[in-house]
Amino acid sequence: MKEEEKAIKGIQEEWEVELSKITAKFERDLQMKSKNKEDQKVLTLKYAKEKDMFEKNMTLKREKKKESVTKKLLEQERAAAAALIEKQSEEMMDLIAKEKTKLVEVGEDLEDASSYPTLPPPPLPPNYNKTEIYTDPEEFAEVDQRAITVAQEDQETFTDLIRQLVGECKSDVEKARTIFRWITVKNLNSIMFEETQRGDTPMGLLRGIKFGTESYHVLFKRLCSYAGLHCVVIKGYSKSAGYQPGVKFEDNRFRNSWNAVYVAGAWRFVQCNWGARHLVNAKEVPKPGKAKSDSLRYEYDDHYFLTDPKEFIYEFFPLQPEWQLLREPITLEEFEELPFVRSLFFRYQLAFPSTHMKSVMPTDQTGAATVRLEMPLQMQSALIFHYNLKFYNKDTDNFEGVSLKRFVMQSVVNNTVAFRVHAPCSGNLLLDIFANAVTPQEYLTGEPMKFKSVCKFKIVCNDLQTVMVPLPDCASGEWGPAKATRLFGLIPLTHQDALIFASQALEIQFQMSRPLTDFMATLHKNGLEEKKLSKYVTQQVNGDIVTLSVSFPEEGQYGMDIYTREVTSASRADSSEKHLLTHCCKYLINSSRKNNRH
Repeated sequence: MKEEEKAIKGIQEEWEVELSKITAKFERDLQMKSKNKEDQKVLTLKYAKEKDMFEKNMTLKREKKKESVTKKLLEQERAAAAALIEKQSEEMMDLIAKEKTKLVEVGEDLEDASSYPTLPPPPLPPNYNKTEIYTDPEEFAEVDQRAITVAQEDQETFTDLIRQLVGECKSDVEKARTIFRWITVKNLNSIMFEETQRGDTPMGLLRGIKFGTESYHVLFKRLCSYAGLHCVVIKGYSKSAGYQPGVKFEDNRFRNSWNAVYVAGAWRFVQCNWGARHLVNAKEVPKPGKAKSDSLRYEYDDHYFLTDPKEFIYEFFPLQPEWQLLREPITLEEFEELPFVRSLFFRYQLAFPSTHMKSVMPTDQTGAATVRLEMPLQMQSALIFHYNLKFYNKDTDNFEGVSLKRFVMQSVVNNTVAFRVHAPCSGNLLLDIFANAVTPQEYLTGEPMKFKSVCKFKIVCNDLQTVMVPLPDCASGEWGPAKATRLFGLIPLTHQDALIFASQALEIQFQMSRPLTDFMATLHKNGLEEKKLSKYVTQQVNGDIVTLSVSFPEEGQYGMDIYTREVTSASRADSSEKHLLTHCCKYLINSSRKNNRH
């Protein structure tokens, strides 16, 4: 702490010198005004104010200097620890290689002695994807459970820890996996560390991570070396907390580090810090067949274990281009332009229809821009999307008292979900798209669902030549009948698209594929009360055909919300029936005398 004391002492000396100057000036001025009591009073007040302001500024300066020195010392300590671990890791890998050679010479049969390289291979793109190593994390159920069990106790040495973790592992992938899971399970917030714990022990390193002198990637590298795995620490930029699409990487604000470990015949990415999730009581919808008690579990993000380079590059950019592990490395500028996606985007196997999608999207002259996401066939019936729109770099999510959500039209056609944004004024907007995968049964319970962000875009409207009016104030979410088919088995017979052009009257028909009851439709129009519009819409069920009839009181744009419920829920008490209705779908209708077709 000598450096910190030296810095504070220097500020203290400066403080005393400047304070004596202010005091001397005050005394001189006071002597000149010695005959005028009023002037003396004004001068004394002025001095007190100046002194107070000076002391505030010097206190602030001292705290900033202290913070700066502490940060610098912490960085030096971290760099020294990383260098030491680098040296120890190399020594450990050499020792393991020599021991393997000795055992082979005396006739021992070692599984990976011939296949796993003695020296770290050069960074090259892997020849096959993560899905060819494993497709379901459940394949590691036994390995993961071992890591969780080992994590319940504290080991005195790295040798003890590694013996317990990898002693029964059958492959290099399993070794890397059990180390990754041990790190992601350890909840540093719940561990009480002793001040005396040495840095060269597992607990000492974990203590260092908690207090900022060590890092997860250094711990992962060290454990890998004890397990005989080649591992490197990669430095670069990441689209981490606080990052927004369109931000340039011009300083150290988004600097980060991560690992690459050599397993399954190639270098593969691991990001323990982002993969770490701890014991949680899941508020999300439980998986079918699982009781509520099962929702208390160790959660982690599997995306950050052996991540494919083509996915990893969306969030992480190494300073050394060869560590992108891509056949065609990209530039920092191209990295900035890549859409800002989160791990859930890849977990749900989403994709962009165009390879030219960028994180910053300009609008056309009408203020419109469209973001499209493609869903895989097996996820179409399970994925539900939502969005949020606000002004960029502001918390404002309304324009002239109207929610900005009403300037976005979300719709689903086949396997594509589209978000068409209409900027209400010139300026920058931030579109955040959320998703969740649920079964129709889970959705129909009406329980609140937890949506997580999958991607974000900056929408730039430089010049707006068209005044945009908000969409009618309907229930949030997608427009069109796709949701009704997906969740309720309702097949649209007359109108398959979200947008309808109608004359003064309209009939919408659906066919039920399973029993539904209590259909209800509500109309919405800007400037008209919902209550006054209720008499213009009626519903009728004939066998399995549902007919919604509308007569529009005037021309213009209307929103129509349709609600229903399954017959099974009708056994509930009459007083609560209304609350059991679930939103089924909604249409956007342009009514005009010019439109002769329904």
